Amino acid sequence: MNSPSAPELPGSVSSAVAHDALAHIADRVGATASFLCAVHCAALPFVLTVLPALGLGFLADHRFERVFIACASCLALVALIRGYRRHHIASPLRIAVPGLILLWVGAWIFDAESSLALHATLVTIGGCSVAYAHMRNLRLTHSYGACCASKAGTAA
Repeated sequence: MNSPSAPELPGSVSSAVAHDALAHIADRVGATASFLCAVHCAALPFVLTVLPALGLGFLADHRFERVFIACASCLALVALIRGYRRHHIASPLRIAVPGLILLWVGAWIFDAESSLALHATLVTIGGCSVAYAHMRNLRLTHSYGACCASKAGTAA
């Protein structure tokens, strides 16, 4: 019998629910950030002259872009590895890794000063790939949870 003052065990149901909620939030934030990164990079050649006038010149700064890519990469790897450990399907990681490579190559090797078109192409494709990997991971995690919940309900 559970009492309200009983401590929760690390493997308890509420701990698992909190873990799932955190994983879903991380995937949603990652997918949104990756998609916004791709839109930013695709539109950058067209809005370079407008950003400073709007007070958004920092969005065209290489340092901002590189910090954003580094943070998005960490978030993607953490969220996708956690998802893999749950559903054991590697396709989101197989999609994300080439996308991350394209992002890093586009941001560090072909920066906007050396080749704007190549830079925009690489980081746009990379950002879209990472966003798709997050959405795939979210869908797999969701379907895994529904599958396991229905099995647990029939076993009880």
